[in-house]
Amino acid sequence: MKPIPSSFPRPAIAVTLAGGLAVLSACGGGTAPAPAPVNFAQQLAPLTIDAPNPDPRVGLSAGLFDAGQALWNMRLVSTTPPQQEFVGKTNSDLAFTGSYAIQGNYDGVQVWDISNTDAPRSVITYVCPASQSDVSVYGNLMFVSGEGMTGRLDCGSEGIREAVSQERLRGIRIFDITDIRNPRYLANVQTCRGSHTHTVVEDPNDDENVYIYVSGSAPVRPAEELPGCSSLLPTEDPNSALFRIEVIRVPLAAPQEAAIVSSPRIFEGLTAPESHGLAPEDLRLVEEARARGAFVVDLGGQPQVLPNRFVSQMLDSMVVARGGSGAPTAADSSALRAYLPAWAEAVMGGADGREEMGPTQCHDITVYPAIGLAGGACEGYGLLLDIRDVANPRRLAAVADVNFSYWHSATFSNDGSSVVFTDEWGGGGGPKCRATDPMEWGANAIFSIVDGELDFKSYYKMPAAQTSAENCVAHNGSLIPIPGRDIMVQAWYQGGVSIYDFTDPANPVEIAFHDRGPIDANRMGMGGSWSVYWYNGLIVSSEIARGLDIFELVPSEALSQNEIDAAKSVVMTELNSQGQPIFEWPTTFALARAYVDQLERNRGLPASRVAAVRAALTGAEAASGSARRTGLEALGRELDADAARSADGDRVRALAEAVRGLAAG
Repeated sequence: MKPIPSSFPRPAIAVTLAGGLAVLSACGGGTAPAPAPVNFAQQLAPLTIDAPNPDPRVGLSAGLFDAGQALWNMRLVSTTPPQQEFVGKTNSDLAFTGSYAIQGNYDGVQVWDISNTDAPRSVITYVCPASQSDVSVYGNLMFVSGEGMTGRLDCGSEGIREAVSQERLRGIRIFDITDIRNPRYLANVQTCRGSHTHTVVEDPNDDENVYIYVSGSAPVRPAEELPGCSSLLPTEDPNSALFRIEVIRVPLAAPQEAAIVSSPRIFEGLTAPESHGLAPEDLRLVEEARARGAFVVDLGGQPQVLPNRFVSQMLDSMVVARGGSGAPTAADSSALRAYLPAWAEAVMGGADGREEMGPTQCHDITVYPAIGLAGGACEGYGLLLDIRDVANPRRLAAVADVNFSYWHSATFSNDGSSVVFTDEWGGGGGPKCRATDPMEWGANAIFSIVDGELDFKSYYKMPAAQTSAENCVAHNGSLIPIPGRDIMVQAWYQGGVSIYDFTDPANPVEIAFHDRGPIDANRMGMGGSWSVYWYNGLIVSSEIARGLDIFELVPSEALSQNEIDAAKSVVMTELNSQGQPIFEWPTTFALARAYVDQLERNRGLPASRVAAVRAALTGAEAASGSARRTGLEALGRELDADAARSADGDRVRALAEAVRGLAAG
């Protein structure tokens, strides 16, 4: 480490007097002795953590409500099982308003009062089937996605059997939740492909409306059911429901008048991305199935084993087609094998060029209105969108990656300089965290955003190997508002919950986790964390099969109590994670101390300066009035000088700004 040149301005060395203020030392009116030189690090220390070894997530015992568990650097506050109506049903995404967590379920919506974190209380179990019930809130409105073929306009549970029905709901339901115990169904907006997910978007220039971006991934419904729906290519029908998203405008004064106002074609010009194919374990299973005589078909360049139930239906159809009766014969089996290539071609779009085209829809869109950007996770591509004109989003950049299978969701860093895209390889129902699975597959890809372009930096995947009985892959999460750092909590289905730091986008580091053993040790059972979000000091997870989990962070070498306290100072009145809020921290002593802890951890300040700053903050907090103000102002000036010679000058300046804020307060 090089010594600091004598020409550098030197801050006064602080000493703590009985009053607790940082002042210059003087003696008998004479000149204060010159402070000893303080060396500043010229290179910051990277974040390194001693993770548990062996990893306790490996080898956990199985069970539905009694599975083995592993935790590191976090505390499980409570686990609340689903209400009777939703036992055995799939819990999905979360939204928050006030003290309530709203949990989607394939059969409706569950509202929890989480004001008592030790014992969340069911407020209402609202049965209204229509998978997957992606849920969002805005003021006194609740929006729920419906995409399944059996969802009914009247929320009935009897389903719909007809191929065309005027009773089917595929789109967005709108509820008034002024009385959250009694949601009032106001209206719905039907879309051609339904709504797998949706995103609520605020327009800073329009306070009379709120907007919804709809991502529908189901087949296009017939025009007989919803006029105007077309599954033709845009070159054949300019009104095609393919290769577009829907934008709904919801008048706040009359939400029942919500309607589609635009259908942006943000996929134009994209071509089909390369695919990485099957993992070694999956290839082995395919070859074993082929050796058993199973029916294997090539779909999109990948061999897939057809389910027995599907094969039985096709064989029965072949018996009928030849005018026969009874059980299928060996000749029927041979005919089916010969027919499968043509069937696969038809399934993949035939020979009209679709196989060479890019995605036809997004899975999820995360908007960040504060910076005017959105991240579109769109099947084979990650998109960066300009949303300054909310009703007409425009594509800025698109990236593909042969290691990615299905771009699923996106999360921005708080300053908007980077974005994390997740890959839902296997669709969420497959075991994609096995020891033999490549770590780049089913992972996250982290990009820096530079001049409207996406610059790849690294992958991150939950590192603990899971069993073949556990569905596991990257899924939904959010930022934790740690000042000065980018820390994300993320769901990995039966891979559990992983918290990692990606402040350096090229070097993400796991800092906490929770995991359970498989639902069933001998066969796949859907479960695990569907989504997990930070909300007002809590980490709340929607467990697919087990209900609702609530966690808290605990101090560790990776995260100090001051950082946790600063995060808890960020209070939200509602949260839809796909409508990402910008985090702004109130000026508190915890905020200032959080920055000091970080500067100690990364060696942005020498140990002597860290100790002096801490002493000055302690003294100032114990003082009041002009004494507090004077001490903090002096500390702020010292920190300005420190910033000029620190390798982490930006963080020192943020600390100085927090100190000045305390002085002014």
